[in-house]
Amino acid sequence: MTDYFAQHGFQVEAAHDGRTGLARAIEGSFDLIILDVMLPVLDGFEVLRQLRKRSATPVIMLTARISQSDRVAGLNSGADDYLPKPFGPEELLARIRAVLRRTGHTDAAPPQIVESAGLRIDPATRAVWDHGEAIEITSIEFDILEILVRSAGRIVTRDELTAVLYQRPATPYERSLDVHISHLRKKLERDDRPVIRTIRGVGYQFMAGER
Repeated sequence: MTDYFAQHGFQVEAAHDGRTGLARAIEGSFDLIILDVMLPVLDGFEVLRQLRKRSATPVIMLTARISQSDRVAGLNSGADDYLPKPFGPEELLARIRAVLRRTGHTDAAPPQIVESAGLRIDPATRAVWDHGEAIEITSIEFDILEILVRSAGRIVTRDELTAVLYQRPATPYERSLDVHISHLRKKLERDDRPVIRTIRGVGYQFMAGER
């Protein structure tokens, strides 16, 4: 695709995993981003959520997942267009040109409130309530908690978290994540019921059951 679009007058930069792509999208100055859903480290939906916190650059999502719920999820997360695979390069080129023509209408969709296990998280105001009670947390604690709650029940790797927080891989001796997780546990755990489970050597899991 890089060669094809270069022939049509576009300068293209390619990144092959979600962490690298997110870092380049934040650092660089691009007219449009083509974002695959199935990416290593961070998937396209998480890259888009993080990007939309910082940028209104138009995004076209590509995916082999063609269910209506996936298309709606992409558009609700702030994608400007959604193209299922397989597709011809001519169709993608036409969609790129169409999105660029309406670049003035690329405001991000308002972020949606996330709720799980009695927690209510508002990304717009960065506020957190636990069973209706406001919880004071730091900015980085909020970012970690939002990722874990959105992925409730799934193990989120340390690499995923550091990719979002710092746009780099986790280092073997890095303890800052453990410290932030420990602070979150103290603020959220009730009756000694675990809220965030540590999966040794892998990452963390938000427990989605009743608390």
